[in-house]
Amino acid sequence: MTDRIRPLIAGNWKMNGLKASWSEFEAMLAGSAEVAAKADLLVCPPATLLAAFADKAKGTKAVAVGAQNCHTKPSGAHTGDISAEMLADAGASAIIVGHSERRADHGETDAIVHQKAEAVWRAGLTAIVCIGETQSQRDAGQTLDICGGQLQRSLPAASKAANLVVAYEPVWAIGTGLTPTAEDVEQVHKFIRDLLVQRFKEEGARMRILYGGSVKPSNAAELMAVANVNGALVGGASLKAADFLAIAKGC
Repeated sequence: MTDRIRPLIAGNWKMNGLKASWSEFEAMLAGSAEVAAKADLLVCPPATLLAAFADKAKGTKAVAVGAQNCHTKPSGAHTGDISAEMLADAGASAIIVGHSERRADHGETDAIVHQKAEAVWRAGLTAIVCIGETQSQRDAGQTLDICGGQLQRSLPAASKAANLVVAYEPVWAIGTGLTPTAEDVEQVHKFIRDLLVQRFKEEGARMRILYGGSVKPSNAAELMAVANVNGALVGGASLKAADFLAIAKGC
């Protein structure tokens, strides 16, 4: 982790969270002061909770609130979808796009992820673009080829450190309890950094690259110490304030 890039710990709640989850978010806000000097905190709850969480966090400035997905268009006849503008209006500061679950479950291609990243910027927010290989691709020795291709096709030309975060999430490690070794993470993150610098020059050198995939308090410190790891995209462990804050303390 480079000293000049401030870490970001982002929690992706996925399709989890009811009104009863309010107490966990309040606990995150209450404990955020302990980690504020170390990292930025972002919580991405389901859309049903986003506005309430954003209103609650507004006065603290210690925890930002984001969204998990958006439509490419600002409005229109798209039943059940939510635009980036709507999410911004609800209080979101960032939107995750291209998560492997969206790619697999909803057929989102790199081209769609590219369009969604531009939609996020259109609304004035930060795009967190996810990339990562499956188990079969890893077994075939295709990790770098897959990640490089997704990175090249998913990131718009106007990407800057201020409007874009890259999240590397090996698909086989998401929710499985499995994590790559620190050496494996370092290899992929260096590869991503080199591609970002090659394409975006100084902006690429300053972009945050998050690691995601079974991040938990017990492995956070080791992962956050890896070169070019500038934070984490946390899944299940972000649902509990104690675990989420413990991960942030590992920065």
